[in-house]
Amino acid sequence: MNDTLVRLLSDLVAIDSVNGALVPGGAGEAQVADRCAQELRSIGLDVTVRDAAPGRPNVVAVLEGARPGPALMLCGHTDTVGVAGMAAPFDPVVRHGRLYGRGAQDMNGGVAAILGAVRTLADGGLARGRVVVALVADEEHLSLGADALVREWTADAAVVTEPTDLTIAVGHKGFAWVEVEVRGRAAHGSRPREGRDAILRMGRVLSGLERLDRALQDRAEHPLLGTGSLHASLIEGGRELSSYPDRCLLQAERRLLTGEPVETAVDEVRALLASLVELDPELEAEARAIFGRPAYETPAGHPLPSLLEAALVRLGRPAQRGGATFWTDAAILGHAGIPSVVFGPGGAGLHGLEEYVRLDEVAACRDALVDLARAFCAGA
Repeated sequence: MNDTLVRLLSDLVAIDSVNGALVPGGAGEAQVADRCAQELRSIGLDVTVRDAAPGRPNVVAVLEGARPGPALMLCGHTDTVGVAGMAAPFDPVVRHGRLYGRGAQDMNGGVAAILGAVRTLADGGLARGRVVVALVADEEHLSLGADALVREWTADAAVVTEPTDLTIAVGHKGFAWVEVEVRGRAAHGSRPREGRDAILRMGRVLSGLERLDRALQDRAEHPLLGTGSLHASLIEGGRELSSYPDRCLLQAERRLLTGEPVETAVDEVRALLASLVELDPELEAEARAIFGRPAYETPAGHPLPSLLEAALVRLGRPAQRGGATFWTDAAILGHAGIPSVVFGPGGAGLHGLEEYVRLDEVAACRDALVDLARAFCAGA
């Protein structure tokens, strides 16, 4: 393992880049973006740092080949989730071939692999084409960075280096967030004829959602992505112990397969509510769509996965394709016309209290990206 790559990865993990939209007061991406821009400038690249939203910078740099050719984008995100409960989240520690710390796996390991790959390519020269390095903000929340990126930049293909244990993910699920509100009638707890309990009525909704989830998971599996699913994420209601609650609010997440529009989720919940109202016309409930992103699959027959497989074989690594259960910015790139795969170093503790990345896989990811870029940009 190259000491330079370990130092770079340690630098990234040591920077607090918690997404402030997820955790109030989170530091955000500005400082880690500065470190990435510094690294890219030290390689000799022209670097563009531009806010996707106020204080939320994207970093983009381009390595030009000696002759024109295809463009390959290497994309990663610079934000992390929160650190509550972690003892030393920004103190990178190396043990047994692993580097520990918040964001080590998700996804500073992949970002370090990108930066290491472009340095190797710059040092050895790129015969043809161009490599676009895109390090974006806010993937852990609304992906404002990737949305802004595709409005200004494009490429012929892209690799998003999210953690996949070096599996080439040629598809991943989407998601949709739905909010359900059940309305009751406030009254003193001693007067049941005057009150209507919104929380108890939400229980009917929860039972229906559980049936829907079972039905989704009983369907035939997608060959890459498995089945869709649904879970209740957040719930709130009531004002005090001695009162009937006049309102209960539920937020749920539906995981989507390719071919399922984001609107599928709210349509399913509205159909459930309509069936419940038929049984109890006094039930007052409505469902609203909050946010969602569609699933994505790499176009069949695109050369990118095969070229990446060949790169892994040349490294003596197993070459395996699969799908990812989580959502990534690859969907935004792909739906903007940039065929993409997800491929990055693995580890454990994703969003957990002890997170690490395997250092040998960071190096292998870097080396595979170098091989891939040379082959793809040459028009292989």
